[in-house]
Amino acid sequence: MKKHLTGLVSVLFVLCTVFLAGNAFAEHYVSGIEGIKGASVPPPGMYYKMYNAFYQADDVNNSNGDTVIDNLDATVFANVHRFIWVSDDIKFLGGDYGADITVPLIYKDMGLFNEDNFGLGDIILEPVLLSWHKPSYDLSFGLAAFLPTGKYDNDQPGEAMASPGMDMYTLMTTFGATYYFDNAKKWTASILSRYEIHSEEGDTDITRGDDFHFEWGVGKTVADVWDIGLAGYCQWQVSSDKGTGSTDTKDQVYAIGPEVSMFYPPGMFALSLRALTEFEAEDRPEGTMISLVFTKIF
Repeated sequence: MKKHLTGLVSVLFVLCTVFLAGNAFAEHYVSGIEGIKGASVPPPGMYYKMYNAFYQADDVNNSNGDTVIDNLDATVFANVHRFIWVSDDIKFLGGDYGADITVPLIYKDMGLFNEDNFGLGDIILEPVLLSWHKPSYDLSFGLAAFLPTGKYDNDQPGEAMASPGMDMYTLMTTFGATYYFDNAKKWTASILSRYEIHSEEGDTDITRGDDFHFEWGVGKTVADVWDIGLAGYCQWQVSSDKGTGSTDTKDQVYAIGPEVSMFYPPGMFALSLRALTEFEAEDRPEGTMISLVFTKIF
């Protein structure tokens, strides 16, 4: 009898881990890659951005925010390539029109399950990117779609979490604003919000609930080329999952940490580094996000 109970507890533990930890990767967009002046789209031109994002988490919290697993040993590294074009001629509602494409390469290691994978992730197309630049603020708006181009497996526990792809389409709308507190634009505050609507997963009848994110940054420009301050993000699942095995629980997480950015005029490139610690996570893992972003102006 004791042996059977031990086996039952082990099975329930694995199922709980799969369900809770899987929610960490249920949203398509990865918060934490934008921060200070993150809502400001650059002026007309061609740009290349390379995002390097490292995420590590051991703890998994339940819907009450209590830690139920402390040995998840999840590591995610994303090397993401984004190509941005902003037109010098096309305007819409007084704003500059642009478009971009993002190609992610993703490595995931789910240590608890001994599952790891590396490959092409889900490509993002953003055919609508609008931006407005005023003396005291910048505004931005975007419409993007995630395409299920990445490999996805779910035959064994942990495979889905370790897959580079998400096995679903996602429509994402973006709206952001950066405010300049002084005429010299030295002090800034920025909020970049995103709303995700997901399709049904290809291999299941599950449709993930909608997700709302916003990334923020507060900073000061020093010596005209450095930006130093704080950044963070908030993410909430705002509607319940639908389909077999889904529940009414909704995940959330917050993060905060320092950021430093620099612009090198002779090379026409910029670098930004931020390290964000998550807290108040519910129904998902709680970890640390470190991102290094390279931007090249052509």
